[in-house]
Amino acid sequence: MSEQPKTGQLTFVAPRRAKPRRHLADLTMAERRAAVAELGEKPFRADQLSRHYFTRLTGSPEQMTDLPAALRERLVEQLMPPLLTPVREVTCDGGMTRKTLWKLFDGSLVESVLMRYPDRVTMCVSSQAGCGMNCPFCATGQAGLTRNMSTAEIVEQVVAGARALARGEVPGGPGRVTNVVFMGMGEPMANYKAVIGAVRRLVDPAPEGLGISARGITVSTVGLVPAIGKLADEGLPVTLAVSLHAPDDELRDTLVPINTRWKVAEVLDAAWNYAAKTKRRVSIEYALIRDVNDQEWRADLLGRLLKGKLVHVNLIPLNPTPGSKWTASRPEDERAFVRRLESHGIAVTVRDTRGREIDGACGQLAAAPRP
Repeated sequence: MSEQPKTGQLTFVAPRRAKPRRHLADLTMAERRAAVAELGEKPFRADQLSRHYFTRLTGSPEQMTDLPAALRERLVEQLMPPLLTPVREVTCDGGMTRKTLWKLFDGSLVESVLMRYPDRVTMCVSSQAGCGMNCPFCATGQAGLTRNMSTAEIVEQVVAGARALARGEVPGGPGRVTNVVFMGMGEPMANYKAVIGAVRRLVDPAPEGLGISARGITVSTVGLVPAIGKLADEGLPVTLAVSLHAPDDELRDTLVPINTRWKVAEVLDAAWNYAAKTKRRVSIEYALIRDVNDQEWRADLLGRLLKGKLVHVNLIPLNPTPGSKWTASRPEDERAFVRRLESHGIAVTVRDTRGREIDGACGQLAAAPRP
């Protein structure tokens, strides 16, 4: 994991603990071939395993008929160990939105959400068990950080969704994952190495990876400026989503505590540098909280900060979380906020609240082991 700066009482690095077993999704194709060779087998067996996992979407030795029967169990045991155990699945929207609670090898709990639309299928994935950013309006942030997830644990969430679609388990017939958003549990940039590894597995062409377009992948952050700079140099044209939530430092220090380390101006400068290097439009995420950050003067301030930039604003009606003192903005205040932003020439969308009724919408993932 890349070194992370520290500030105040914020903890960026997960506690040291046992790691999940090595999985082929943790490795590049060259590393997979080397791993197979270390087991005394021909390196091309790694290509076969990769084809089963990423293309045929199976981890079952019985289905790997192109491998010698005596070899299947050994290779699967060594390079395709089980990573996620489903604990519970809940659905809404006629089954088109599915939230899954997963148990990791050490008992940690994470959640992912599959959302099927007429023209796409989006997987919202977790990158950490819990989150250390401590944003007070987010259920995940209030849970604290348990640990970072491995690259393969992140990838497996998407593969699980791809399997469900391929098997026709999601209404609408067989399909494929077209979009992945790193907006589940955790701060992706605080688990940088594993997240970048996962992104590469997602975009690498089959059988090296899942072959999803990089333009269909969104990586979010509350504003870890050095990591944004590193992402800009990765050569991966993914969408950067900055969870801003306030245009002024005074309020953002409270809503997004990392702002005490990197202020609004620094975060936005890093975002504009990312846009300049990648030619990709930056997404500004802004949860509208009643009487907290939804004033028209704040919309004007935000509009002035973003005017003329390669940017799009996603306004998010605040989703309810247990014990929260805050709620979503009034409809009339939301409409006024949109008008003010548009008056500055800013492209703005009010986000669909898919999954709210199953606690699967933005800010609601908490991996609570409720019945």
